[in-house]
Amino acid sequence: MIYGLTALIALQFLGELLAQWFLLPLPGPLVGMLLLFAGLLVLGRVPEALTRTAGTLLQHMMLMFIPAVVGVMVHFDRVGREWQPFLIASVVGAAVTLVVTALTLRWMLRRKQPTPTPMAQPAPPETSPPAPASATPSTHPQAKP
Repeated sequence: MIYGLTALIALQFLGELLAQWFLLPLPGPLVGMLLLFAGLLVLGRVPEALTRTAGTLLQHMMLMFIPAVVGVMVHFDRVGREWQPFLIASVVGAAVTLVVTALTLRWMLRRKQPTPTPMAQPAPPETSPPAPASATPSTHPQAKP
C-alpha cells in the first residue's frame, strides 16, 4: 500500500509543479490525476499496489469531504450572501452527474451484453395421425363409464 500511496502523492505533487510552472488554469491535483490516467493507459493495467491503495481510500471516502465541509463553514457568511450561485451550481452539477452516470451505465451494459448467436430452428413437433373414430372411448360400443 505504501507504493500506491507514494505514487498518488508523487503524481499530485508533479501536477502541482506543472500547473505552477506552466501557469495552467487547472488545479494541480487534477493535472496529477490526468498524469496518472495517461500512465495507466500507457501501462495497460492497474498495478496491484495502486488497486489496494485506491480500495482503501474509497472505503474511507467520507473523510475526504471533511476539509471541503470545513471550508464551507469557515466562509458561511459569504455562502449566505451569495447562495444563488451555490444553489445553481449544486443542482446543475448533480443533474449533469446523474445524466452522465446514466449514459455511461447504459453504454457499459450494451457493451457487456453478449452478441446474439443464431440458434438452430427447433424441429417441428411430431404429429401423430388422427385416431380412427371407432377407437375413441365415447363412440366405442363396449366402453361404458
